[in-house]
Amino acid sequence: MSTNANVESDAPESAIARDLVRRALYVAPAFLLMGLLGWGTTGLFSAALSLALVAVNFRLGAAIITRASQISLNALFGAVLGGYIVRLGLMTAVVLVVKAGGWLATVPFAITLLVTHLGLLTWESRHVAMTLAAPGLRPPQ
Repeated sequence: MSTNANVESDAPESAIARDLVRRALYVAPAFLLMGLLGWGTTGLFSAALSLALVAVNFRLGAAIITRASQISLNALFGAVLGGYIVRLGLMTAVVLVVKAGGWLATVPFAITLLVTHLGLLTWESRHVAMTLAAPGLRPPQ
């Protein structure tokens, strides 16, 4: 069991996902404040839910890649595609449940979800080593 934990913590995709979540914490106050000021407590909750979904999505994606890459290349391809569909389904289910309860402000939720997904990936791309010699995060200089 400890071997799997070591593999997951050493995997480049896990390190990148952890770094993405750390960066999400940096931008979270701005989105939470936007939600609160624009839509009240419902907007605050919606922005917080969106940030949580983004973080969970990145971490689940990395975990799926890490596990499947230990099996085979075909398992990796299938897991990435299947995992993407499952993660979208999970996010949709959460949104539908929360929206049915009347706790969701759609605009701050959508803005936070889209901007953080794309913005964090763009931000992170500047910190990723694009070589096979040192995959994952670029070493500090």
